[in-house]
Amino acid sequence: MKRKITIAIDGFSSTGKSTIAKLLAKKYNYIYVDTGAMYRAVTYFAMKNKLVSKTVLKEESLILKLNDIKLTFKFNKILGFAEMFLNNINVEKEIRTLAVSQLVSKVAAISEVRRKLVAEQQLMGINGGLVMDGRDIGTVVFPDAELKLFMTASADKRATRRYKELIDRGDMVSFEEILFNVQERDRIDSTREDSPLIMAKDAIEFDNSDMGIDEQFERICALVDRKLL
Repeated sequence: MKRKITIAIDGFSSTGKSTIAKLLAKKYNYIYVDTGAMYRAVTYFAMKNKLVSKTVLKEESLILKLNDIKLTFKFNKILGFAEMFLNNINVEKEIRTLAVSQLVSKVAAISEVRRKLVAEQQLMGINGGLVMDGRDIGTVVFPDAELKLFMTASADKRATRRYKELIDRGDMVSFEEILFNVQERDRIDSTREDSPLIMAKDAIEFDNSDMGIDEQFERICALVDRKLL
């Protein structure tokens, strides 16, 4: 029986981290955890409680309410992946909007939020056999992960992918606002004081600007297989 490893996938927004992570989890029969969904769910909670907006961040009030936030993943057999539940309510669709994307980096920069979610993430992967994607998985959550990937692509390519995804879903957005959001999230994620987005020293940088999903998946599976030998 092959040993089970931890696969940590970090990188910039809209680099396809979640897509690759889901495919890897399915192929190797691993647990998949989308940490971005967790931060999005906390952001959605803050929005619903009027604690964050484009001009407001009631940080102390949100910190006081963190114990009121219960996050769980529930596997959807039809979709083939786990969906995000906030206080027992499915919020998978609500957390994927541009409105949440525009605010999530502000909420994720709060140290108390990060500590709460990192502790939960570490418990999920205590036994290995896990694929987790986010911003600080290889540097903070699982610094001893056997395989660390850092996904990157040009801002223009990432904005194009995100724009197509939202348009296909029926959202009314412009490419310009998507590009601005991508660039602004890069800036906030990379410069925050607590757990900034940086590539772990032992991570493999993976630029997928000019790669399709099939080519990415094939190359990454080869990396996984070498670790499993």
